[in-house]
Amino acid sequence: MKFFHLSDLHIGLKLINKDLSEDQRFVFDQITEYAKSEKPDAVVISGDIYDKALPSAEAVTLFDDFISELTSAVPDSTIMMISGNHDSAPRVNVFRNVLKKRNIYMIGQPPQTKDEYIEKVTMKDSYGNVNFYLLPFVKPSMVKEITGVDEKGNNLTYDEALRKLVAREEIDESERNVFVSHQFYLPVGKAAEDIDRMDSEIVTVGNIDSIKADVLSPFDYAALGHIHKPMKVGSEFYRYSGAPLQYSVSEAEQSKGVIVVEMNEKGNIKTDVLPLKPLRQVRVIKAPLSEILKMGCEDYVTIIITDKEDLDVIDMQDRIRNEFPNLLEIRRDIERKANYSAEFDPEEVKDPYELCSAFLPDLTDEEKELLRDVINETKNA
Repeated sequence: MKFFHLSDLHIGLKLINKDLSEDQRFVFDQITEYAKSEKPDAVVISGDIYDKALPSAEAVTLFDDFISELTSAVPDSTIMMISGNHDSAPRVNVFRNVLKKRNIYMIGQPPQTKDEYIEKVTMKDSYGNVNFYLLPFVKPSMVKEITGVDEKGNNLTYDEALRKLVAREEIDESERNVFVSHQFYLPVGKAAEDIDRMDSEIVTVGNIDSIKADVLSPFDYAALGHIHKPMKVGSEFYRYSGAPLQYSVSEAEQSKGVIVVEMNEKGNIKTDVLPLKPLRQVRVIKAPLSEILKMGCEDYVTIIITDKEDLDVIDMQDRIRNEFPNLLEIRRDIERKANYSAEFDPEEVKDPYELCSAFLPDLTDEEKELLRDVINETKNA
């Protein structure tokens, strides 16, 4: 059994001020071409199909084109996808039962009543059954009719809720089982602070959505979504595929790809990554202005100017934009650190200006004059 694992398409996302639809179409075409050559039995998309719960008409069209081309490339393959935290679960769930008949499983909502269970898709090969458990993004409040609440009547934690959902499934561990999920799983022994998160991800306050990865132990492979950087969760076979494109400056020049999973007999799994080449890289260029102006390119670029002196260049932004048509932002790398090691006798320090100047060395004449004005205005307030 061979299947593709990808996630976090985020169709419709904008990178700062840039529309990425052309870039997304470019990378989706590569996935389709890989499908033609590799002929997977299934394609799994682990959540965040869209970037917004109410996607634009253009985003919906792009997704429709992608799935249409994918089904044409591999007409005998099963396509499975779940909603993520960015998606509208009810909208993804529309036509769920109709699409099943076409071997397309779009699962938007998790089980919410006691007679509902995690969507299970069973495929067969020469070694027997492979069971795919498709669980969309879950908040404890969504499933409390099933999982219950704590002794104070409050919703369970994300970790507790997921454990109860998985525990009620009758998983035959003699067969091969795949879990498709869109949550924040922590390797055993790791804290949420240890995980490198990308700026394009939604991070909850206090990481209350974290779930310990040992809940995945009944499964042979976990096809995970939510983390945009490719990552393993304590096992070679519990993996985040990552987003197919660099969706923030924090992902600059990060390698992206599609995970190919081959499951033979129970316990014999192989994985490989098919690289995805972006139409335009996300890059950070840090250099003096004179060098920056010689490095023009079509990539999405954050410019960090390192010149320490003031640049008397009236058309600086225009010149940079001319060299970098897909410029994201311009920053100055000027750091002035306060001298906290300075010691003073409070009886000797009389002038607030002298005191401030001691903590702010290397002020220019203009900045000194501004500091005097601020102190004088404060005195007179």
